[in-house]
Amino acid sequence: MSRRKGARLPRRGVPLRGSVLARLMATSVLVAVCSIGATAWLAVQTTTRAIQQEQGQVLADDASVYDRLLGYAAVHRDWDGVEPLVRDLAERTGRRVVLTSMNRGPIADSVASAAPPPSKASAVIDPLRTGQGLLHGSGAPVGGDGIDPRATGPYQLPGAERSILRRRADKQIRCLRDRGINAQRIDSPSGRPAVRFNPAALAGSDACYLPLDQPTATEREPLARLNTMTAACLAARHPDLPLPPQYAVRVEPGFSLATKLPDKYTAVIEDCVAESRRAQLRTYVAPAALLYLSTPGGTDAPLFDLSARNRTRIIGVTGLVLVLTVGVTAVIASRLVRPLRALTDAARNPSGPHRRVPVSTKDEVGYLAQAFNEMSERRERLEEQRKVMVSDVAHELRTPLTNIRNGLEATEDGIATPNPALVSSLLEEALLLQHIIDDLQDLAAADAGKLSIRPEAVRLGDILHHVAAAHRVASDAAGIRLTVGGEDGVQLIADPARLRQAVGNLVSNAVRHTGRGGSVTISSYVDGEDVVIEVADTGTGIDADDLPMLFERFWRAEKSRSRHAGGSGLGLAIVLQLVRAHGGTADVTSTPGAGSVFTLRLPRSGAGGRTG
Repeated sequence: MSRRKGARLPRRGVPLRGSVLARLMATSVLVAVCSIGATAWLAVQTTTRAIQQEQGQVLADDASVYDRLLGYAAVHRDWDGVEPLVRDLAERTGRRVVLTSMNRGPIADSVASAAPPPSKASAVIDPLRTGQGLLHGSGAPVGGDGIDPRATGPYQLPGAERSILRRRADKQIRCLRDRGINAQRIDSPSGRPAVRFNPAALAGSDACYLPLDQPTATEREPLARLNTMTAACLAARHPDLPLPPQYAVRVEPGFSLATKLPDKYTAVIEDCVAESRRAQLRTYVAPAALLYLSTPGGTDAPLFDLSARNRTRIIGVTGLVLVLTVGVTAVIASRLVRPLRALTDAARNPSGPHRRVPVSTKDEVGYLAQAFNEMSERRERLEEQRKVMVSDVAHELRTPLTNIRNGLEATEDGIATPNPALVSSLLEEALLLQHIIDDLQDLAAADAGKLSIRPEAVRLGDILHHVAAAHRVASDAAGIRLTVGGEDGVQLIADPARLRQAVGNLVSNAVRHTGRGGSVTISSYVDGEDVVIEVADTGTGIDADDLPMLFERFWRAEKSRSRHAGGSGLGLAIVLQLVRAHGGTADVTSTPGAGSVFTLRLPRSGAGGRTG
């Protein structure tokens, strides 16, 4: 027998193949397998990168060892006392550091044993020829001429000369910065400062120039010897060099040539300057040495290998992760399905009393259960409000209909004679009935978002005077003084008919609740981009506890008051909907026994109400 269309699903016994639990577990297993595969691939890639990074770190450590030892050689005349530095470098890098002379005579070794160093040297430590660097390629020259800048020898400035030059440099920096030019001081290893800035920013002005490149007393003698040695080098190597007389060879501080030479002379002269400097500095630096770097075990570089044991361990861990993933997924899936089943059971009986689904988690399912409970509570409240509204509507319509029916039956039976008074009474009841129906229609349109608003430019004063004129007869009959005040010439964009309806409801409500001898005042003023309309009365006022319910439908502060005395209870609710349709707000303040003030705040330029 085929299942009838619309038949209910069984409450229990859902096939496992089509259940959420089975699908969730199948999806989880698939995700777990894919995740493990991806994890394995990522592990291989990560391991490869880790090895590369480790190798890069080894090279960086080797370069650091080379640089530290090169710096030591640049400021010491020999290698005596280098042993602590070698041991410290070995401890920091985890490498064996061996230092020998160029003929492999021992200088220092970080390992106390007498194990021989590797057969191949890693670098040559010579501060006067740094271009040799690390022999495996990670080193780089630290000076343009191959001389380590830290090898200053006789050019090392004493403290007094350093202070003088630094003060000049700082003064020049302040001058440049006052002109909006960024500048900073760079101190060379010899202690001579230099000011770094963009020369183009000065635009040819030398207002900030201070002589920083003049040789000091300490530098004059070694510079003079350097110039003499350079001239001798040029005479010995290039006796036929056709150097014009105007190109004097003179080396200045910083070992730059005083005169810009043509390119065909520059290389030759700079080579002689470098050779002369090496000869001048040779007695101030340690002799060249060989550097050997290796692992503590003696190999040149660490080796990485994935053994069979490690491969077995990876496979075992992968399988364990898969089993744990499936087990955890099954437990989580069961816990996940349990509240879904509770939601299903609660949803099967939507017309019954409110059923609360227990919220046991704080995840998406827990939020769903909480939202379901809130929806069910709202549905129950709305159902209760619907019943109350139907009862109130029936009550409001029953009275005028009963009066009309009684009058017509009395006329038909001959008990009452058709006369103008009877016809006027029946017409009044019919108009009251029509008024209630119109109010209900407006509220229904507002609930559906179809309340018709036709905005146009209106003069607020004309609207308020029109409303006052419409209620003048009723207020005079009740002995109430009705006045209009406020600013003149106020204009805004609004639906004039709907605005008159909203203000008229407030005035009608105020007149109805103000005793003889009282007053009702309609006023308006501009507040920034808004127009404010106030309807104030000197009536009975409203208790503070009743103010929050004042704009609800069919609500009356005095439940015992008759319909004729208290209205239908729809007027203020309609006011609120009309004001909201104009993009405004409605509010009320009241003092029991002293009166109330109803305030409407509307945007002058109009707002997004539905137009029609």
